[in-house]
Amino acid sequence: MTLDTDNPDATGDASGASDVPFDSALSERYLVYALSTITARSLPDVRDGLKPVHRRLLWAMRLLRLDPASGYKKCARVVGDVIGKYHPHGDASVYDAMVRLAQTFALRYPLVDGQGNFGNIDGDNAAAYRYTEARLTQVAIDLMNGLDENAVDFRPTYNGEEEEPELFPGLFPNLLANGAAGIAVGMATSIPPHNAAEIMSAAVALIDNPAANVLDYVQGPDFPTGGIVADNAAGIAEAYATGRGSFRVRAKIERVAEKGGGWHLVVSEIPYGVQKGKLIEGIAALINDKKLPILGDVRDESAEDIRVVLEPRSRTVSAEDLINSLYRLSDLEVRVPLNLNVLDKNRTPRVMSLQEAIAGWLDHQFVVLRRRSEHRLSRIGDRLELVGGYITAFLSLDRVIEIIRTEDEPKLIMMAEFDLTDRQAEAILNMRLRSLRRLEEMELRREREGLEKEQGELELLLSSDGRQRTRMKRDLAKMIARYGLDTPLGKRRTDIKEAAPTREIPLEAMIEREPITVILSQRGWIRAMKGHVELASADTAKFKEGDGPLFAFHAQTTDKLLLAGDNGRFYTLSGDKLPGGRGFGEPVRLMIDLEGDRTIVNLLPASSGTRLLVAASDGRGFVVKAEDVIAETRKGKQVVTPRTGAHLKIVRQIGVNDDAVAVVGDNRKLVVFPLSEVAELARGQGVQLQRYRDGGLSDLVTFKMAEGLRWRMGGEQGRVRSEADVTPWRAARGAAGRMPPTGFPRDNRF
Repeated sequence: MTLDTDNPDATGDASGASDVPFDSALSERYLVYALSTITARSLPDVRDGLKPVHRRLLWAMRLLRLDPASGYKKCARVVGDVIGKYHPHGDASVYDAMVRLAQTFALRYPLVDGQGNFGNIDGDNAAAYRYTEARLTQVAIDLMNGLDENAVDFRPTYNGEEEEPELFPGLFPNLLANGAAGIAVGMATSIPPHNAAEIMSAAVALIDNPAANVLDYVQGPDFPTGGIVADNAAGIAEAYATGRGSFRVRAKIERVAEKGGGWHLVVSEIPYGVQKGKLIEGIAALINDKKLPILGDVRDESAEDIRVVLEPRSRTVSAEDLINSLYRLSDLEVRVPLNLNVLDKNRTPRVMSLQEAIAGWLDHQFVVLRRRSEHRLSRIGDRLELVGGYITAFLSLDRVIEIIRTEDEPKLIMMAEFDLTDRQAEAILNMRLRSLRRLEEMELRREREGLEKEQGELELLLSSDGRQRTRMKRDLAKMIARYGLDTPLGKRRTDIKEAAPTREIPLEAMIEREPITVILSQRGWIRAMKGHVELASADTAKFKEGDGPLFAFHAQTTDKLLLAGDNGRFYTLSGDKLPGGRGFGEPVRLMIDLEGDRTIVNLLPASSGTRLLVAASDGRGFVVKAEDVIAETRKGKQVVTPRTGAHLKIVRQIGVNDDAVAVVGDNRKLVVFPLSEVAELARGQGVQLQRYRDGGLSDLVTFKMAEGLRWRMGGEQGRVRSEADVTPWRAARGAAGRMPPTGFPRDNRF
């Protein structure tokens, strides 16, 4: 800023610069920008539901006479007129707005009839505007009906050369019928499309009763792409009452039976705003990433109509579970927001309820009705003036002809002699000779009678609110007939069906259930052989040199497998994700975070309802439910917290009918006590099962007291010995015990 050197106290220069704080100058200018964005760019008007760019597009097309009965014209011509005369912005943004007005999957009632490539529901872009053509639809004509009858105000364009309407007067509820979306500064709007016939029916009800419940007529959104609104009536009512909320929109999925007992799913309608191409890519990613194992394949068989085929992994898959999983994991179910933030009649942005929005549009229609009636009255008055002059001329036709033939100033003479106005005298002088017929006089008298009758009716209409309400209901009835629910365009496309929220599908339902045989080697290599093979064959299975079997058992692909480490942590493996039986398998430590110096205590399936008896090397232990030790991460879950110097030694599955525990120590002492004396915990150290002076726990087992204690004798024959009477070894939990019966294994293992 240049200051006046002759006046050191000056704060400005000749250019008008001023010395003001930067923050106040910035905030003032940003506020101007924000208001401009809100009122002149992003938010629609409640009266016609349009933003300025859409209004200018339709106005330019109207001036180009692109009505539905005329031919198409290049979109480049329309865009050129719009940005040259009315909307000084980029051609790309104007053409994008025009394309959206023509897309049948974006607008419930398209305002532009496009010819050429205007994009598709797959997400492909429209062709350049030099290749496409367009004209107006009947909906756009209805929306602009009344522009020639002084129904709304006009304002100069940005350069002052022409005029444009401030809003459209037509009797079509465009705001709610087609919806709107926009992001302004500090606020946004999101209005889903609705059924026009339902909106107009609600408006008719509000004419008679301003407190009427509009939800008796408006079911909910009506999307151009169909689908299902799965919310309940209470949720929909709350969203419409506050003007804020969201709607849960689902695709229409049908189960189609095949010959031989198979089946597949067909998606015929997808949620509003979802691109079909991205939707199919997302579903394919679920298959590739194995996030939805029960889904086998997805195919796009769409032509003019949408047809997406979903194949299950097998015919045994539950269709209900597959559909529910697809809704939960893909864009076959989305949330469509409702934020009824619009400009009211005073151009003030505010969030309205559905009832307020319909009432605001209806108030505008009454203003339009009165302005059109007043305009028609003025036109009738002008015409009656001329018709009265014509009739006066016919009554004295010979004298009129004589004045015209003989006088130099016939206009002034006629005005003085017949008491005519300037317009009447000018009209008589401009009459054609062919009009000087008797028939013409009769037609003029009939016209005057008709005009006077219409004039009286309009004056009564303007003087009576009741007549205006009756007229509005009659006009709305005609529009409802045009866009009624029984017409191809007005037929409701979206169903309103309450449905429960999607639920988490258990792993068992997501995975095809198949038998497997799990083998874990001594060096920690794991694999799963298909089917339930003989466990004895696990000893002869192929292993790396110096390795051998450690655990082998039968399971299902749907099972969760529990791996217990001697650090007291339990890790979880999924039966369906184990490596196949061919080869040596894979190191189990690559699947879980088990330290290399830790020993694997046990590996077993986590059957539902199963209880486990866990014990540390110092003889402390407790009972825990299998479902309580399942871990969700690779790090596992700390279940047993051994005391210093001890480690987890035993994990045993408790039989359904077992009621006793037998514990043997390294000192070859055996103690038997009731299972009920062992505490059931979720984690911890547990209680003392057996007391030792030296050594620690060697093994334990649960059994049924009435059947006695059994143990393996070893050897190839796999003989089992039992001790029916265990009374000599029965004691209280925590006792030291006594020497086991004769024949008990020397390794102190059951």
